[in-house]
Amino acid sequence: MRAFRTPHLQHRLGALPASVGCAALAGLRPCTTAAPAAEGQMADEYGRMTSSGETAVFEEFALENSRKLRQAETKYKTWGSLNDRGDNAIVVCHALTGNADLEAWWGPLLGPGKPLDTSKYFIFCANVLGGCYGSTGPTSVDPDTGKRYGGSFPQVTIRDMVRIQAQVLRNLGVKEVVCAIGGSMGGMQVLEWAADIETPYVRSIASLCSSGRHQPWQIGISEVQRQAIFADPLWQNGDYDPQNPPKHGLAVARMMAMLTYRTHPAYWTKFGRATVSGHHQQIFQVENYLRAQGDKFNTRNFDPMTYIILTRAMDSHDLERGRQSYFEVLRSLKQRALVVSVSSDVLYPASEQLELCAHMPNAQHHMIHSDEGHDGFLLEHEKMSTLLYGFLAQQEVPAARL
Repeated sequence: MRAFRTPHLQHRLGALPASVGCAALAGLRPCTTAAPAAEGQMADEYGRMTSSGETAVFEEFALENSRKLRQAETKYKTWGSLNDRGDNAIVVCHALTGNADLEAWWGPLLGPGKPLDTSKYFIFCANVLGGCYGSTGPTSVDPDTGKRYGGSFPQVTIRDMVRIQAQVLRNLGVKEVVCAIGGSMGGMQVLEWAADIETPYVRSIASLCSSGRHQPWQIGISEVQRQAIFADPLWQNGDYDPQNPPKHGLAVARMMAMLTYRTHPAYWTKFGRATVSGHHQQIFQVENYLRAQGDKFNTRNFDPMTYIILTRAMDSHDLERGRQSYFEVLRSLKQRALVVSVSSDVLYPASEQLELCAHMPNAQHHMIHSDEGHDGFLLEHEKMSTLLYGFLAQQEVPAARL
């Protein structure tokens, strides 16, 4: 592969490990013939998933499609203290199946002396609109009918998610955001923060393993997952019994997703061709792993209709919609921007992040070399910490009120 060098975009933030940051678009490492580590499981990208936190309620919230949600709720959590000027906030946006509990999925980055330093910053994270961990979504009760929304829940967009978060922050007294940070679907929200929100103003962004518009590749992957859910006899057009949801279809969708989140080398290293006993026969360990991931997703009580709503929201993601041309929009994003790729990401390949950096005037690109694939932004804690430490140090944030 020909090296892709953009020296004016790819700066180093202090002394990075050799595997962090690069001046070339790196490919996957060659697959080795060493014996795989068959025992154990791959690390999960998320820990516990709950609906804990505070709830902001808005009497009415207008969606981008002009539909209005009554009694729209946003579940959120905060860490640290907002200073008197209201300008030391950091917004962290979660990915597709995350929640407001940042500690559950990025805990190693949160706390005093860590990149998301709670002694300096007021950290805010909200469950997205349309989600199923406390914010208004398909599992919520429609105040107009007194019944669960289910299949009647209106389609939301990434822009909708960001606009309601901004309303919550304004109500909390936030005047400026030091940085909006997120990966995957969270990275899409971050770009909309920069493009769409004037108050509170966002001074910088960090978009990780994401893009400015969903490509046919990603839309196609989302669609086959949705079709797995639709094929479950219990689907009932989204109006299924909440006590008997289409769990099988959702589990298969999750199994598909887990293949796109990781890589060929990672699966070989962990599983190889090892087998285990299961269902009265020997099955490959990778089969056992994927089935367990599907079951675990249902154990997390993730809602199937929510999965439909959020994957469609991601498919709708396009910075150009209702604005100027795509590249003109990117050129209009003046905020300092950290754009991060994972070298082995097949879902949002590095070419998409390099495209962002080529057109955003104050962007810098860094490559994390990892075999973890797309989930590298959640799993490579040390490398992500190094990048965020350096980038946030550039923002000259006033000390938070203790």
